Amino acid sequence: MGQFIEGVDRQQALLLPECLDDYVDENSPVRAIDAFVDMLSLAELGFQASPAATGRPGYHPGVMLRIYLYGYLNQIQSSRRLERECGRNLELIWLTGRLRPDFKTIADFRKDNGPAIRKVCQQFVVLCRNINLLDGNLVAIDGSRFKAVNAKAKNYTRGKLRQKLGEIDKAIERYLGELDRADEVFAQTGTVLPEARMERTLRKLEHLQKEARRYRSIEKRMDETGETQVSLSDPDARSMATTPRMPRVVGYNVQTAVEAENHLIVAHEVTMHGYDRDALSMMAVAARDAMATDRIEAIADKGYYKSEEILACEEAGIAVVVPKPQTSNAGARGQFDKADFAYDAEADAYICPAGEQLIYRFTGQQDGKAIRTYWSSHCEGCVIKDKCTKSKERRIRRWEHEDVLERVQQRLDKDPTQLAVRSMTVEHPYGTIKSWMGATHFKMRRLKNVATEMALHVLAYNMTRVINIIGIPALVAAMKA
Repeated sequence: MGQFIEGVDRQQALLLPECLDDYVDENSPVRAIDAFVDMLSLAELGFQASPAATGRPGYHPGVMLRIYLYGYLNQIQSSRRLERECGRNLELIWLTGRLRPDFKTIADFRKDNGPAIRKVCQQFVVLCRNINLLDGNLVAIDGSRFKAVNAKAKNYTRGKLRQKLGEIDKAIERYLGELDRADEVFAQTGTVLPEARMERTLRKLEHLQKEARRYRSIEKRMDETGETQVSLSDPDARSMATTPRMPRVVGYNVQTAVEAENHLIVAHEVTMHGYDRDALSMMAVAARDAMATDRIEAIADKGYYKSEEILACEEAGIAVVVPKPQTSNAGARGQFDKADFAYDAEADAYICPAGEQLIYRFTGQQDGKAIRTYWSSHCEGCVIKDKCTKSKERRIRRWEHEDVLERVQQRLDKDPTQLAVRSMTVEHPYGTIKSWMGATHFKMRRLKNVATEMALHVLAYNMTRVINIIGIPALVAAMKA
């Protein structure tokens, strides 16, 4: 008897060989992938499901979709790696019925079926709602920057172009000065400087002039198109500010709305904007439409604070909690801030720290918004005027829908722990997806293709979450119901 557990002899013939299904456990995630694709109406989603009339028929879109779902569920996003796995991975062999499409066919399927793949992601959210996983009423919203297939060196802004052209002009001036000095030495002494050095200087001049022409052509393109940035590898990628440790990244801003109970991503959007302030109502409404209830509450960080967006959420029946960023320097100057003035709604007036009433004076327009202005006639003789204003009187401006912003602040004051709930809810999915991607970037170029790739990441994340919550047999049963 041997000292170790021994495997089966590779040359051993079997009287009753095992079938392929025996190699895939009942609790394998591939069974959930298979059941999910079976429940989809691929033609209605937009996949080309009809076979070719002549010639060699293509692969069924269900097979290709299964390959991608398996790949993103197992951190295999490359079409070349998926091709290899189709020939050696028993789960993929089971899933595809021993089909092995080449990498170009796999890559083209993702590129050509973007809208349909994004609808598949939405279908899984609908499934989650149907099995009562989206019954909560609280969602957290956030955005994160993802790198694109575009190096920082191949992204240009007007400021960067001016800097580059300025450096080139200085270098050209320096090399031309060297040539002038060589001519002067030759004219005065008849001595010729080393030929190799002159050739090197001329080559550098030629290279710099070529670079200057390239930068000016990019500048001309920006003038003609009105673009503020030009990315050469991925035209839709934008340079965006991130964290102090990684100041800028050339990529996309991915917005997500995550429900707080089961941490499922109920809505997501890929944008080219390097800021979040215009995305609050878009994401809140998308999250409400995905949830089981029509009355939801959305939490976001101060990067989303924009009065028009908050008003749009209020009009859509969505209560939002967004902390107001501190933009006033009054406190740093040792003066009273607007928050130190209490508003009396019945009198339509503000009460200052000295107890005086600032009454309504007139309404003006600022950035397209109606702004009401208040002040008191008793500021001149106030004993604490130096702590309030250096002007003749302290003026307070109030937006016509300021009551909406005050309700947002009241919600936050009532339960400050909601901001901690936001970070624990919405930031974890980003960390997980970026971990799956590795220290790399999106595989595809252009906004529409990147949106398809992100939909596959979100679908894989949601499927993993549901498997961890209810298990594979229950999920498969729900899909077949």
